[in-house]
Amino acid sequence: MNLPRSVHPETLDHLAECDPLAVRSRADLRRINRFMRTRAIMARAMQDAVAAPRRIVELGAGDGTLMLGIARALARRWPGVHLTLLDRQDLVTQQTLDAFDAIGWQAERCVADVAEWLAQPVRGRHDLILANLFIHHFEDRQLTSMLAAIAERTNAFFICEPRRALLPLAGSRLVGLIGANAVTREDAVLSVHAGFTGKELSALWPRQQHAWRLAEYPAGLFSHCFLAVRGAAP
Repeated sequence: MNLPRSVHPETLDHLAECDPLAVRSRADLRRINRFMRTRAIMARAMQDAVAAPRRIVELGAGDGTLMLGIARALARRWPGVHLTLLDRQDLVTQQTLDAFDAIGWQAERCVADVAEWLAQPVRGRHDLILANLFIHHFEDRQLTSMLAAIAERTNAFFICEPRRALLPLAGSRLVGLIGANAVTREDAVLSVHAGFTGKELSALWPRQQHAWRLAEYPAGLFSHCFLAVRGAAP
């Protein structure tokens, strides 16, 4: 059964940072990421993308705790990384920044809208730009320009997004079983409808600008991943 892609505003994106519903929904998302094994999926792909990165940016980083878990798994292999946690809400605590510092990573929060950040002049390339459950918020037209701007700024790009298929859709309707609140229950269904399948992201990537190695694949039961690495034949 073909599920056409449809993007609709998700409630969490429009709640104030301190709204109790938002706080609870962000906790729900941490549980959902654990259930989906997002940390392991992302850590594996990141190691496929780059060998020894110095500069990493996470788009839509939220409170930074997902990336902290990944950093703890990779810190011995990847020492001295400078990490930018970009989100339009100021959710990263000093405690989280200190935890990055304790494993030898220098993390900084950047409170900005991704479109504004991408509109800034290019000042050198990052080794890796990545995101989790973020890119699906944008229509294809927006993604085309966004991915082109990202390609100018990085040597590798990786995202882990909802997979648009019947099994993930069924799963999204059951998140209440793990205690998710009404905001998360509604947003989970919307996120699957806005997710990706097949080679949709590969078709939007500006391959003509450079030689890139592209990989787009399902991961686990519910995730859809896309990886672009500069300097390899398409």
